[in-house]
Amino acid sequence: MKWNLMIARLKFQRKKLIGLLAAVGIAAGGWYWYSSAAQKPRRENLVPIAVTKGTIEEVVTAQGKLEPKQYVDVGTQVSGQLKKIHVDIGDTVRKGQLLAEIDPRVYQAQVEAGEAKLNSLRAQLNQQKAEAVLADQNLKRNQNLIAVNAVSQQALQETESQASVAKAQVDSIAAQIQETQSNLKASQTNLGFTKIYAPMDGTVTTLPTKEGQTLNANQTTPTVMQVANLDTMTVRAQVAEADVNRLKEDMPAYFTTLGDTEQRWQGTVRQIQPSPEIVNDVVLYDVLIDVKNEGRQLKTGMTTQVFFILGKADNAVIVPAEVLTRRAAKEDNANGKAYRVAVATETGREQRIIHVGLQTRTQAQVIDGLKEGERVFVNRPAGNANSNNTAQQGNNNRTTNNAPRFNRGPQL
Repeated sequence: MKWNLMIARLKFQRKKLIGLLAAVGIAAGGWYWYSSAAQKPRRENLVPIAVTKGTIEEVVTAQGKLEPKQYVDVGTQVSGQLKKIHVDIGDTVRKGQLLAEIDPRVYQAQVEAGEAKLNSLRAQLNQQKAEAVLADQNLKRNQNLIAVNAVSQQALQETESQASVAKAQVDSIAAQIQETQSNLKASQTNLGFTKIYAPMDGTVTTLPTKEGQTLNANQTTPTVMQVANLDTMTVRAQVAEADVNRLKEDMPAYFTTLGDTEQRWQGTVRQIQPSPEIVNDVVLYDVLIDVKNEGRQLKTGMTTQVFFILGKADNAVIVPAEVLTRRAAKEDNANGKAYRVAVATETGREQRIIHVGLQTRTQAQVIDGLKEGERVFVNRPAGNANSNNTAQQGNNNRTTNNAPRFNRGPQL
């Protein structure tokens, strides 16, 4: 019995020893992997990249829409049926040209009625003036006769009353004539409004109405058509609040259209509007850019990608933005922000402070600290080191058009 108990105890101790040895082996294997296999990719990820020269632009990008710089929504100031439209969409018109006509019969009748009333009042005024003159003569005669007691005091008072009434009637008719003339002038003006003329030189861009349509100008002013000057177009770009303070008037900008991303249209910022538009809780400010529309290639409503040029440098020393991972803020100066980079030398690696000017999402301009041809180290995936190095060499001296600065990768 004791022998069996001893054998069982030995087996238990043996299993415990085997488990302990297995745990030590696993720990040793993990330490070996961490110290060798895990450290090896880090050494292989450190890739030297050549410093190049080229052109760099720092830009703010935004979406926009094209619209004419000058346009007028031509409306009507009177109600009525649209009798005739003399132009069509796309027609070129001159200032003062007849565009459309409202049925004038109602307003013509009002003018004729006003003229008839005015003529009648004028006739009444002439007659009343004659009666007033006669009443005034009778008054003067009785005033002379009362001095010699030839007429009674009652007769004198009656002639005075008649003269006053006659004068009051003259003044009343004169006031009616003045009122009728004013109403007639308004009717004549409304009659004139039945003919709609072009307010400016331009092109008919929209024509939402049709002949025979009844227009009601009593509530809102109906738009008959739009006339626009298409020689100069305006891009209405919507800029995020994070970027709008970096823009200013007269800043150079360019844009491309959705249909032709290769052609750049150059312009300058005309206005930064102060009131924002909130779209899905995003605050956007309208920035207006004017551009000459030679050849009429730009159309109203086109979608544009706008690039506001914050800065541009030609023949600049350029490094990939991914090398800017170690800020040295205490070394900042008038030349730019300071970064610490590793530079490849004949004897190995050298830590160096550089100052950076323009920055984009992919590149940065080196103001001092590096020269063309030197190489800086950058961490890249081991499998992509060669391909990325080749791509970097292929991008030498290439003009860059990058996304806004706030999207870039380097540490700020």
